[in-house]
Amino acid sequence: MTLTASEAGQAAAHFRFFTMEVLRTRRLGHSFLRVTFGGESLADFRSGGYDQSLSLFLPPPHAEHTELPSTDEDTWFGAWRGMPDAERPVMRSYTVREQRRTDAGATEVDIDFVLHGDTSPASRWAGRAVSGRRIMAIGPAVAQNKSVRFQPPAATDTYLMYADETALPAACAILDRLPAGTRVKAWFEVPHPDDRLAPHTLADADITWIVREKGASRPERTARVVDAVRAAEPPAAKTPYAWLAGEAGTVRAVRRHLVGERSVDRRTVRFTGYWRLGASEEQLLAEAYAGRAPSEDPASEL
Repeated sequence: MTLTASEAGQAAAHFRFFTMEVLRTRRLGHSFLRVTFGGESLADFRSGGYDQSLSLFLPPPHAEHTELPSTDEDTWFGAWRGMPDAERPVMRSYTVREQRRTDAGATEVDIDFVLHGDTSPASRWAGRAVSGRRIMAIGPAVAQNKSVRFQPPAATDTYLMYADETALPAACAILDRLPAGTRVKAWFEVPHPDDRLAPHTLADADITWIVREKGASRPERTARVVDAVRAAEPPAAKTPYAWLAGEAGTVRAVRRHLVGERSVDRRTVRFTGYWRLGASEEQLLAEAYAGRAPSEDPASEL
């Protein structure tokens, strides 16, 4: 779809650059680290909650802080891509786990990182994050923005959720905001038993934890998740809404099961590939800009 000039301008107005300073860190489980950010520019940050995403720019290993040659909405991307490889900050998409205002009137933002050593730039940076380090981000300047993908129809009576560890912070943020009595059946896949975090929620949530088998191939991992979903008996629902996020191949397989075997209306399934096994985020970003990324339109074909 091609945006009109006014639509493109409106979308750009929803987001802006922010400078975020590390205030503190807290280990949540075997694989999760929460980084709390502050900074004067966050006074204008407006998270829409649920699965609100933002783009972080993480400095290269030899630098303490993020430096970008441009933050102008028309030139930043070309300027960033044109930086030497060794100097270019790494861009990664993350979920706003929580935004809050302190008693002193400052804004704080929590982001949960998955730690797996130095095998990825984000894990390497988070594992070394200390107070005072500054990064930059493109985040929401208005709460009603297109980076909140959790958009259930008003008539929804039951929620179906799947998330792996990369999407678990978003899933927990969604559960935080669901009202009391909301019926939820969720399947959460994590790499370690100590990653089975206890989400705070008022919803009537039935959560199945799937602890991944070490060394399992993607087909084996996907089959285990789909088998767990297939074996469950979700609450009877007239108008279910499914939110699925995580590794792209597994997400597609769960969606195929819900639509093909459980007759869930594909228009009420929101699916997002947060990552793809064997592909870097740079590859996925290039595919998105080239128009080759898989559609997230709920009405798209399987």
